[in-house]
Amino acid sequence: MRPNVILRYCGLSLVVVSTLMLVSAIIAFFNESDCSFIPLLVSGLFFMAGGVLLVFLIAPVREIYTGEGYTIVFTTWMTACIAGAIPFVIYGGEFTVVNALFESVSGFTTTGASILNNIEALPMGLHFWRVAEAWLGGIGVVILITLAIPDNRSEQTMLVSSETSNLSREYFTGNKRRFVRMMILTYSSITLLSFILLMITGMGWFDALAHAMSACSTCGFSTKNISIAFYDNPLVETVLIISMLSGAVNFTLLYSTIVPGRHERSYILKSEIFRAFLILIAVAVVMNTISLRINNEYSSLSEAFRQSVFQTVSYATTTGFATTDTNVWPGFCIGILTFSSLICGCAGSTSGGIKVDRLVLVAKGTHYQIQRLKKPSQVIHSRLEGKFRKPDEIVQAEIFILLYLGLIFTGATLNLALGMDPRSGISAAIACMGNVGPGFGEVGSIGNYSDLPDTLKISNTILMLAGRLEIYPIVLAFRNRI
Repeated sequence: MRPNVILRYCGLSLVVVSTLMLVSAIIAFFNESDCSFIPLLVSGLFFMAGGVLLVFLIAPVREIYTGEGYTIVFTTWMTACIAGAIPFVIYGGEFTVVNALFESVSGFTTTGASILNNIEALPMGLHFWRVAEAWLGGIGVVILITLAIPDNRSEQTMLVSSETSNLSREYFTGNKRRFVRMMILTYSSITLLSFILLMITGMGWFDALAHAMSACSTCGFSTKNISIAFYDNPLVETVLIISMLSGAVNFTLLYSTIVPGRHERSYILKSEIFRAFLILIAVAVVMNTISLRINNEYSSLSEAFRQSVFQTVSYATTTGFATTDTNVWPGFCIGILTFSSLICGCAGSTSGGIKVDRLVLVAKGTHYQIQRLKKPSQVIHSRLEGKFRKPDEIVQAEIFILLYLGLIFTGATLNLALGMDPRSGISAAIACMGNVGPGFGEVGSIGNYSDLPDTLKISNTILMLAGRLEIYPIVLAFRNRI
């Protein structure tokens, strides 16, 4: 392990983060130099200077080792999260040190959980910084850093492989640098289109920009205390549903569908994973709509359907926007939303959770094992997206799911041990690990995490980071003794 290599990438991380801090400061300046201008400017200049110093003082290397790759991923994310909390700490208000770190990690991991009781009291500069963290976290800190690495360098390949899973690159066969550019282009295009459409619905430019960035990163940070319920506008909800779904689909699949390449083209409607994702959402929407109408939660079937679609998509994509208080929904609906927030979107997207890809892979692996028991002499292969799947791939998916559920169990146990009621404690662990944000009970869609003791804020912060990095980089980083 070479500390100088890790420090250089932490410096690059600071350069990326401080750039967006300074953009936030500029927005604060043009908003009559609101009270977030100084915290953002001071933080941005300080971290820019520190980052540039590390980059120029430490010489680049042409190769990094596997262990270093995972350690770089973890340390650069931690550096970004800690640096991102500083403007909140300097600003003060509801932001204690622990609260500021919680909010920062929630943003970068695109969780969207908040400790703020009065979001609308925040100045414009800090509003933008919150969603900028989420937008940066959606594409990935390390992904952006790799743009600074020249082509054909093995370190670029290693970092992209450490940051993203093989499932993320399922539909892309080009080199890693082209993969990074494709990801950024797709992500930026979805954000820009969402921004334009939200402007057309009548949103002001700043709210449209903030919600577009938040929806595409599947974070769910809003500029309003009651989230999207503030607008009560079906057009706004429709645009956000499309944005959330786009953010939860594999970007390489989206890109390959729209832009023909030199390699074999993929079509989104032919994808088994995408079809499974849509089917799961459609079934959840129908069941929630029926339950809401039967229990007379809404006066008409159309209104029940409207609320069901938005909230189901919001939970299933791990965004966490709210148009209503789901705490008052029937227990059956809460169960459906909880299941949706466990599985979530597709690999290679900004969505958190276990991912539909792994669920389908394990389901096919289970079918494969049953068939082998029935016909031991017959040669049977598991296929997914037209490709044969090795037993190792299925085992990896199963191990990930076990680790994922184990961390939820550990987090929920700690929540309950320190005083949270079962509904709040279990749903908070699921929501933080899945980067969903809202759970149920005291951490419901209209509530927040402000009343949690600092110990639980820290433990749930760890869950958010573990969920966003998909566990392995953290485990391997500590195993390599960072």
